[in-house]
Amino acid sequence: MKIGIVGLPNVGKSTLFNAITKAGAECANYPFCTIEPNIGIVAVPDERLNKLAEIYHPKKITPAIIEFVDIAGLVKGASKGEGLGNKFLSHIREVDSIVEVVRCFEDSNIVHIDGSINPIRDIETINLELIFADLETVDKKIDNIKKKIKADKKYQQELEIFEKIKQTLEKGKFAKTLQLTEEEQQFVKDALLLTMKPILYIANVSEEQLDNIQNNEKINTVKMYAKEQGADVIPLCVKIEEELASLEEKEQKEMLEALGLQESGLDKVIKASYDLLGLMSFLTAGEPEVRAWTIKKGTKAPQAAGKIHSDIEKGFIKAEIVSYDDLIREGSINTLKEKGLMRLEGKEYVMQDGDIALFRFNV
Repeated sequence: MKIGIVGLPNVGKSTLFNAITKAGAECANYPFCTIEPNIGIVAVPDERLNKLAEIYHPKKITPAIIEFVDIAGLVKGASKGEGLGNKFLSHIREVDSIVEVVRCFEDSNIVHIDGSINPIRDIETINLELIFADLETVDKKIDNIKKKIKADKKYQQELEIFEKIKQTLEKGKFAKTLQLTEEEQQFVKDALLLTMKPILYIANVSEEQLDNIQNNEKINTVKMYAKEQGADVIPLCVKIEEELASLEEKEQKEMLEALGLQESGLDKVIKASYDLLGLMSFLTAGEPEVRAWTIKKGTKAPQAAGKIHSDIEKGFIKAEIVSYDDLIREGSINTLKEKGLMRLEGKEYVMQDGDIALFRFNV
């Protein structure tokens, strides 16, 4: 699963990417520093793995992972090819969700492409370009469907769906604001509409702004805007996060304590991004390895087993399931068995986040 980090030039986008991935993407104070997208694989922070390791003493700990893509900064007119617009739009089509970095900090040493700091204007610049690009896609789709209808009326429903999407886009709204049925979503899926992708906003603030987040006008306007879209906002001082990411674990903890924070903002971003994709983790635990496996929310046991190996899914019999919370409380699998807290689940069982699973199968 890929998450695209987007934003106008010089908002802290590549700095955030560097801090999250420690990949060392080039970062400079001029537009279009990022041309080809930088890609980094990131572990999803999961304190449960360390707790399980204390019980099982495994040879290996393997967290869940997601992929972050640092995409070139976008400018007004991107949908018409301005700046690196065509590259930006093609790269963003390839990701599953969007993290949009919005500049809320003042710094005369870092130029803003529009000459002033106005987060809502910046968000609307990007979002309107996504809408314009989707309008072009939808218009082409409608033209093709109309040609098909002449030969076969079965395409009428598909036409009505895309005309409804066009009307929504023309009002300046994202396609995802439409309440589509599962059947309608299948028609739309292959169009790869940019405004169907889930978005998380990152309000990039100064260290001074962090001290009074609740009363910061710029951040509150971003939150209000995002709420109307059904999106979340994480205020983050990217400069501090970059410094934190460069420290050893012990030094990180000391710095977080000094700042009065429970966890780094980056951990919040990674966890929120994982959730944004509708993902969760089930766990496997033993002496060889403690591991988190990534699945979509709503995945049934056999399909979860298939994440480990396709043969386990094919030959699935039952899943032995224990709750992570139960195991930590009781301290051992044997105690859970004695108390009847281990469950045998069949093919229709829907996996829950934090399930510790052992799959029985026969091939």
